[in-house]
Amino acid sequence: MSELLPLFPLSTVLFPGMRLPLQIFEERYRLLASYLLSQPEPRRFGVIAIRKGREVGAEGVTALHDVGCVATVRQITPHADGRFDLATVGTERFRLLQVDQSLPYFQGEIELLPDTEEAAGPQDRASELAAVTRRVQAGFRGYLNALTDRGGGVINVAELPDEPLLLSYVIGAAMIIDLAERQSLLAAPTVLDRLRLERSLLTRESGVLRATTSRPAPDFAYERFSQN
Repeated sequence: MSELLPLFPLSTVLFPGMRLPLQIFEERYRLLASYLLSQPEPRRFGVIAIRKGREVGAEGVTALHDVGCVATVRQITPHADGRFDLATVGTERFRLLQVDQSLPYFQGEIELLPDTEEAAGPQDRASELAAVTRRVQAGFRGYLNALTDRGGGVINVAELPDEPLLLSYVIGAAMIIDLAERQSLLAAPTVLDRLRLERSLLTRESGVLRATTSRPAPDFAYERFSQN
């Protein structure tokens, strides 16, 4: 089933379980924040990456990617000058079916995308999922070591999650890659597909780091999430 959801286009990709703080100052998104504030909980909107255009400015947004993430508002703080601060967390992936531009801000007809760990699948696939999960964990630790060795600073990371689904989102959010690659991770059809792609990217990026002088350290904040 589809539903209509307010949309917040951004030049970033949100993953389920990841936190996203937002400072709202543009008029149309002030209207969106006011609408959210007037609604009962859970207050939800869609975060979707911009394919073409800009968040602000004369050009504006002209094209969006077709897979985004529902953001659930944890806190809304209005300010006297009309700005808002939002504390949100990603919850579920969705596919954008149609954009509605009848309001100052975008709305989208969306369908939620199922995302399971596939643990109940065939035994050989479950075994592969477990093996790839371990390799991605090891690959990410090696990637962080490469960041530290090349001037990224000391990076303190909590224990990596063992659940393949949550791990795939944490790694996708934490790697320093371009938007198109991050979007491809969000849009991966299965957890196993996402982890396979992440393993390949980690191998590539760790190799690149050995040939460069410095990289910024990634933000690794995440929360456990529920699709309910």
